[in-house]
Amino acid sequence: MSQSPSSSSSSSPQLSPPLEIDESLTLIPGLPNDVATLIISFVPYSHHGRLKSTCKSWRLFLSSKTLITLRHIHHRRKLSHLLCIFPQDPSLVSPYLFDPNNLAWSALRPMPCSPYVYGLCNFTSISVGPYLYVIGGSLFDTRSFPMDRPSPSSSAFRFDFRTSSWERLAPMLSPRGSFACAALPNSGQILVAGGGSRHSLFAAAGSRMNSVERYDIVKDEWVALDGLPSFRAGCVGFFVKNGEEEREFWVMGGYGEARTISGVFPVDEYYRDAVVMELKNGNGGGNWREVGDMWDDGERTRLGKIVVIEDDEDRGRPGVYMLDGNDILRYDMASNRWCEESHVPRKAPSDSSFGFVVLDGELHVISLLKAVRSAETRRLRHHKKPGTLYIQIYNPKRKSWRSLITKPPFQDPLDFNTAVICTIRL
Repeated sequence: MSQSPSSSSSSSPQLSPPLEIDESLTLIPGLPNDVATLIISFVPYSHHGRLKSTCKSWRLFLSSKTLITLRHIHHRRKLSHLLCIFPQDPSLVSPYLFDPNNLAWSALRPMPCSPYVYGLCNFTSISVGPYLYVIGGSLFDTRSFPMDRPSPSSSAFRFDFRTSSWERLAPMLSPRGSFACAALPNSGQILVAGGGSRHSLFAAAGSRMNSVERYDIVKDEWVALDGLPSFRAGCVGFFVKNGEEEREFWVMGGYGEARTISGVFPVDEYYRDAVVMELKNGNGGGNWREVGDMWDDGERTRLGKIVVIEDDEDRGRPGVYMLDGNDILRYDMASNRWCEESHVPRKAPSDSSFGFVVLDGELHVISLLKAVRSAETRRLRHHKKPGTLYIQIYNPKRKSWRSLITKPPFQDPLDFNTAVICTIRL
């Protein structure tokens, strides 16, 4: 699973101001189209696919730019909070949206593919307004040698929900996978830091880097910023408000140089600290400062999965949470320590893991309940059922848990160690 915080950004580029409504189409008989469009726009996004078959006018309207633009302009407080799950390489397997409130699934189009590369993983997905970004990652390139080692990718793609289509964006200046990534709220900018690429079998092999870049959504260009103090991959990034207009970009955890055991087996050296860059007037260029170790020797070896709730109850500072096994911890910035927050009510099976994501201010812990195979499917060893997703939801303000169960549309079981999950509001 991606190690970047899975919280949907509230920032967005300029939406198309004019709402183009085809007056020759009748959406609801007896009502003006401007009233009808407003009524239909209240329908949750997850139901749009099924409503398109109602009639031609609905199909055209539900497939137009007008609908998403209308929802973001007039219904910002009532937008659907959706999970976006990438089970595998998005150019080969369709990503899916899941609406927890309506238990509804909808598939997105696969990302454009190249005949020379395959097996994309360790990429980052992040949402900004009505757009979904897929940035970087590690992949196999048939034009490189040796072919059994992944190469970092610099590619960036964006899915526009107004047109239901992918577009290729300007590539990053430096290819990278397993990196820190966050969208700067209300600025139209995305920051990436660190990363690299690593071998699929020998975890400590591969590259690390310290470069930092800022992406301007409107200009579609990447700009290099001051690099991290040291090489760092597998890290997470988020923003902390510092005053009225200034923010800090935090990069936490990850691994740096590898060491070997007995001179043979490579082992990652994991960081116990964080580094912080001050962004002045929404632009980078400030110096990095180092935050000390967040835990002592013997307490733990590495960070678990991290998610961030933007502008949590602590005076505008984000709530940073970690899933460590079956425990949920919260980061206290004042003491630079992780504090116990709660425990997952139902533990994951010993041979599986949790997915961890923030949705609408709540922590979602996702596990897979494996289906019991029949005698026939046991004979067909290659046939694997996707099982059932069990989602345990924790509300940090109420200190309470609830749960839901859903049947996913995937063809194969979901592996939370490699799947990428993010959120989006539509």
